[in-house]
Amino acid sequence: MKETEKDSPNLSFDQRELLARVDNDRELLHDLLTIFKEEFPRYLQALRVAVDASDGKLVAVAAHALKGMLLNLAAGQAAAAAGRLEQMGVAGKRRGFKAPLQPSRGTSRVYCRS
Repeated sequence: MKETEKDSPNLSFDQRELLARVDNDRELLHDLLTIFKEEFPRYLQALRVAVDASDGKLVAVAAHALKGMLLNLAAGQAAAAAGRLEQMGVAGKRRGFKAPLQPSRGTSRVYCRS
């Protein structure tokens, strides 16, 4: 397991919504999830670096990218957390940056709700 994956929060995807978005094309869905699995740790790490540096502008940019990625994959709760970070970054509110990044149970898992 990669270091960035080890501390990633759990993600929950709405499987029905996700399948509807790809017109029930499971091969396309597989490809999209493969890309997400490869790209997500890097984007999350960029967000963590920005949070650790208390750089509101970088937090807003990184959180916005993650929010879009997560919304496209029907991961509403995670996208909402990224959106809160984005708004905090835009507003220059450095206090509380780390709360939405706290891993849930310290594992990296992807769940699909059906």
